[in-house]
Amino acid sequence: MNNEEKQSLSIEIEKFKTIQTFLSDKISLKNGRAVERIQFCAGVDVAYWEEAGVEWGVCSIVVIDYDTKVVVDKTHSIGKITVPYIPGYLAFRELPLVLDAAKKLSKTPDLYMFDGNGYLHPRHMGIATHASFFLNKPTIGIAKSYFKIDNVDVTIPKNKTGSYEDIVIGNEVYGRVLRSHQDVKPIFISCGNYINLQATTKIVLHLINEESRIPIPVRLADLETKRIRRRLVE
Repeated sequence: MNNEEKQSLSIEIEKFKTIQTFLSDKISLKNGRAVERIQFCAGVDVAYWEEAGVEWGVCSIVVIDYDTKVVVDKTHSIGKITVPYIPGYLAFRELPLVLDAAKKLSKTPDLYMFDGNGYLHPRHMGIATHASFFLNKPTIGIAKSYFKIDNVDVTIPKNKTGSYEDIVIGNEVYGRVLRSHQDVKPIFISCGNYINLQATTKIVLHLINEESRIPIPVRLADLETKRIRRRLVE
């Protein structure tokens, strides 16, 4: 990357940060009415690949019935990626694909779960939170690894299903380290928007089964993106 490209990227990052700061003031960590009567829950995942020097992405959204856990809808979108990977600014890279896929759904989810962070972010604006302002639905972030903030380490919960430890940074709770299965690595959950952490934890645990440490809709979306990517790359 030459000096001109570096300067251009620096300007873009400042724009991104301004947008995140503006939206972060509008986050609500209170349960919206939709949280109390969830019927359909969506999992969202994005996968990438490169072809002839061009980066592409696919976003899959899988919707399940909250009670029966049966898949009721799924869709995807494919497109060129125009924003490079910049830690802390993932939403600007993935959001166009997410919104394009969401508008193709025939079922309207009451809640979206993202493979990524929400409030657990330096400016509380992970992909799950950022997307909520466009989807207008409660959202949850599910991460398989910890995105370290302010050099703060996390406390690993007891080796017992359902145990957790809050992630506290600067005297504020950003999310939780949750043991979704005994003898399995924990996951890192956080509110996206329009939901509190207690409801987030309850919903995540409700949607865990024996097949995976992450919630069913997110796992299914992850499998779907990988399946589509394989088909396109072959």
